[in-house]
Amino acid sequence: MKSLRKIFAYSLSMILILSGCASQETNETADAPQEKEAVTEQTDENINADDTETDAAEGQGKYLVIYFSRTGEQYNVGTIDKGNTEIVAEMIAENTGADLFEILPEDDHYPVTYAELTEVAKKEQSEHASIPFRGELPDLHQYEAVFVGSPVWWGDWPMIMYTLFETNDFSGITLIPFNTNEGSGKSGFDKKLKNACPDAEVLDMLAISGHDAQNNRESTAQKVSEWLNQLGYKK
Repeated sequence: MKSLRKIFAYSLSMILILSGCASQETNETADAPQEKEAVTEQTDENINADDTETDAAEGQGKYLVIYFSRTGEQYNVGTIDKGNTEIVAEMIAENTGADLFEILPEDDHYPVTYAELTEVAKKEQSEHASIPFRGELPDLHQYEAVFVGSPVWWGDWPMIMYTLFETNDFSGITLIPFNTNEGSGKSGFDKKLKNACPDAEVLDMLAISGHDAQNNRESTAQKVSEWLNQLGYKK
C-alpha cells in the first residue's frame, strides 16, 4: 500500500513540474514578440530622428552666386583675361561655400574693346533688348540666399541680367547684389534689382572697383569678408 502511495505521489509531482515548465515556456514565447516590437519601434524612431537631423543640416547654409563678367579691354584697368566680377564672385563663394553659376550669352556678340562694348551696351539699353543666356539655373528656392553680381554697364545692370530677373521666379528669395565699377559706385543696383524682382528680399549690396579687383586683391578680399560678416553670411 505504501508503495502505491509513493508511486502516486511521485507521479503527481512529475505532472506538476512538467505543467510548470510548459506554462513558463508559453509565457516566454508570448512575451518575445512584444519585446521585439518595442525594439523595432525604438529603432524606427531613431532612424526618423537621424533623417530629420540630416535634412535640417542639408537645408542650412546653402548659397548661390550668380554672376556675369567680361574679359578684354576694361576702362582704367587694361586688357584682362579674367573678369573683375568673376574675381569678386569667387571670393564670395570661397567665404560662404556657395555654388557658382556664370551667366554666359547664348550668342557672345560683345566686342573686346572698351569703346565698342560701351556702344553695344547703350544700344541694348535703349532697345530694352532681351539677351538670352546659356543653361538653366538650379532651383533657387533650395538656397538660403542668392548673390547676384555684374559689372556696371552704362550706369545699370547689363540687359542680359534683366533677362535673368524676368525669366526666373525670385519670389521669396533673399537676393544680395554686388557689382564691379570704375567710379560709378553702386549705381542704384539694389533699387533696380528690387524693382525687377519685387517679391524678393534685397539686402545691402557691395560695390568694388574693377581696378582693385584686378590689382589689389588682398584689399578686395578684406572688403568682401567684412561685407559678408555684416550680413551674417560668412562661414
